[in-house]
Amino acid sequence: MTSRASRDPHGVCGVRGHHARQSWWMGERGTAVVEVVLLAPALAMLLALLIVGGRLAMADMAVQAAASEAARTASIARTHGEASSRAHAAAVSGLTAQKVNCLEVTVTVDTGGFGAPVGTPASVAATVTCRVNLAGLLPAVPGSIVLSSTSSSPLDTYRERTTP
Repeated sequence: MTSRASRDPHGVCGVRGHHARQSWWMGERGTAVVEVVLLAPALAMLLALLIVGGRLAMADMAVQAAASEAARTASIARTHGEASSRAHAAAVSGLTAQKVNCLEVTVTVDTGGFGAPVGTPASVAATVTCRVNLAGLLPAVPGSIVLSSTSSSPLDTYRERTTP
């Protein structure tokens, strides 16, 4: 009869094989910690970029909504001057309600449609520009970015208009 050692020349079975497998396994000890330490900053940066991108998209949508509101408000005004002042107030109010952190807000209203004769289709356009503070989106992100949107709204074709 042959002994176990003669049948297993590589020493995989038995006590000797157990130590060989254990020393191989012991060489992998601690690698998970190293992997986490190396990947954690990259994952944190990716998460920060996702947060900033999402907040910028929300701020852009708020600027678009403010431009739409400004154009609509200007289109129902009776005079050129009233249209400009009400559009500016509506845009600033909309951005404040959406909690957009604008360093400066510029509202430009094209009231050329007020000069069109009654019965002629005309419109009013409003452009809202907001310089968004990036530090307000995520701490430790410096600088600012300019978001701008233009929207137009038709004037009532048969309503009396004053020229600009």
